[in-house]
Amino acid sequence: MYYVYILQSLKDSSYYKGITTNLETQLAKHNRGGQFYTAQKRPWEIICYFAFKDKHTAAEFERYIKSGSGFAFCKKHFLR
Repeated sequence: MYYVYILQSLKDSSYYKGITTNLETQLAKHNRGGQFYTAQKRPWEIICYFAFKDKHTAAEFERYIKSGSGFAFCKKHFLR
């Protein structure tokens, strides 16, 4: 499975969107400071995630939620 996820920083409430095959490992990596962008804003928590069988569909959805209209849709329906 491929997971498209949205994290929220507990430090400044900003969001990060990404794709992975292992949510727990990826969250731990973000919280250890293993990603450049997320290192300054940790700790992070998973707000929501979406599961896909194929990588292509997951990558398309990730691109969509990173767009302005896609993220507005997510904020309206899935985020606090």
